[in-house]
Amino acid sequence: MTRFFLIAAALLTVAGPAAAWGKKAPETEKTEVKATEKPVAKVVQKATAQERAAALRLEPLARAAFFNREFDRDPTDVEAGLALSESLRTLGQYKEAGEAAQRVLMFAPNHYEALLAAGKSFIGQNNAFYAIEPLKHATEVNARDWRAFSLLGVAYDQTKRGDDAQQMWDKALALSPENPAVLTNKAMSLAANGDLDGAETLLRRASTRPGADIRVRQNLALVLGMQGKLPEAEKLLRQDLPPELVDQNLAWFQAQLKTPVTQTGDRSWNSLKGG
Repeated sequence: MTRFFLIAAALLTVAGPAAAWGKKAPETEKTEVKATEKPVAKVVQKATAQERAAALRLEPLARAAFFNREFDRDPTDVEAGLALSESLRTLGQYKEAGEAAQRVLMFAPNHYEALLAAGKSFIGQNNAFYAIEPLKHATEVNARDWRAFSLLGVAYDQTKRGDDAQQMWDKALALSPENPAVLTNKAMSLAANGDLDGAETLLRRASTRPGADIRVRQNLALVLGMQGKLPEAEKLLRQDLPPELVDQNLAWFQAQLKTPVTQTGDRSWNSLKGG
């Protein structure tokens, strides 16, 4: 049976995960050239701002190829490195995305967006433990942006540090009240631990907020379906999915609801996600 179509709310790596932290950019060697000599210089022709803007509108594979060339031409090009990392994450190539982010951090170890990109890549690879260090650093670099705290909450949650995760999400909500992405993260953590009622409450709140997207709706549909509230779950599913996939998901719900509940008497996402 096809698994439930779920886009992770989170919010999605290199050998030696912490290798880039604290490294400084290597100094450029100075070479003296005699007046009578004609130096042979390799001209690096970077794309224009207009070409880059156009590249950002390409589909992910072409976008990744474009910014990979740009980043190879100039390894200190932070913009190209971040665009490459984001494109690779979109393609599901989290390891390569992490490598691109780490290359940026080699030259800009305190770059906030690069720290976030590194954290997202580790989380996408299910290596959330290694996301903690760059994301903690990101919260120190910019303590007023909710995104680092939200992602750090995801990393803590995936490493079974539930209390720490909730603290980070509370900090994120203090910075961005009623943020639907943060509410969804909190909700799915509750669902994973069997608190489907609490998860439903948070997801309903999230679904009414500006900026609520398919992730909020489909996670709410998941939680409703897990509780047997299939008519409402179906209504949400049909907003975003083709009919055949909706039918498959409803059949999946019905099959899972026939299985025995967990030992605690609760039906949690952890007990169902293997279906």
